Amino acid sequence: MLSRNFSSLAVIMGVLAAPAAMAEQKWSDASVTYLNGNKYEVGDDSRQVMTFEHASGHDWGTTFFFMDYLMSDNGTKEHYFELSPRLSLNYLTKGKLVPEGHFIKDVYLSGTMEGGGKATNYLGGVGVSLDVPKFKYFNVDLYQANNGGGKDNDQQATVTWALPFQIGSAEFLYDGFLDASTKADDHAAETNFTSQLKWNMGKQLFHTKKPVYVGFEYAHWKNKFGIDGVTEKNPSFLLKAHF
Repeated sequence: MLSRNFSSLAVIMGVLAAPAAMAEQKWSDASVTYLNGNKYEVGDDSRQVMTFEHASGHDWGTTFFFMDYLMSDNGTKEHYFELSPRLSLNYLTKGKLVPEGHFIKDVYLSGTMEGGGKATNYLGGVGVSLDVPKFKYFNVDLYQANNGGGKDNDQQATVTWALPFQIGSAEFLYDGFLDASTKADDHAAETNFTSQLKWNMGKQLFHTKKPVYVGFEYAHWKNKFGIDGVTEKNPSFLLKAHF
C-alpha cells in the first residue's frame, strides 16, 4: 500500500509540473525574508531564518516554492523547503467547470513536496481558490500525505490567504497559512497557524516599485512535529523585500 501511495503521489506531482514547459505565464513574484525569534520549540529557542520565496501564475495553474535557512544561536544550521504546484481544472475544461464570477474561482489538483534533512514528504489532493471580498487570494487545499522518515501517513488541510489594507497612505498586508493534519499511531494531530502583519515601508519611505515590508510574524504551532503537548508560540521580527 505504501509503495502504491508513493507512486500515485509521484504521478500527481509529475502531471502538475509537466505543463510548465509550455505555460503562458501571467504573473510572478519573488522575495527574501529575514526573521528573528526567540520562542521556538524543539531545539534551540532562538533562531534567525532567511527565506527565499517564488510564486507564479500560469494559464494552467500556479506554482509556489520556498526555502528556509535556519541559524540557531547554538550554532545549529538547518534548511527546509516546499514546492507546491496546482493544476487548474477550469483550464483543463476550457472554463466550463466554474462559471465566471462564482464564489469558487477555480478548482485544482494540488501537490506538495516538502523536506529538510533526511525526510521528504509528498502530498497530493484537491484545492479551491475562493473569491472572498477584500482578500488578494484565499485558497483551501485538502491533501493525502505520504510521509518520509518512517512517519505514518496522515491527511492535511491547508488554508492560505492575503488581506491588503490601508491606514491613511500607509499600505499593510496581513497574510499567512493554517496547516491542520490528522493524528496517526506515531504522532499527534498538528495545527500550525502562522501569519504575518507588515507595513510596506519601501513604498512610503523610499518610493520603491516592489514592496519592502517590515513587521512581525506570529506562529502558533500545536503539537509541533506531531509531538503531543509541545506547542510553539513564537513572535518574530520580520523584514521582507520583493523583487
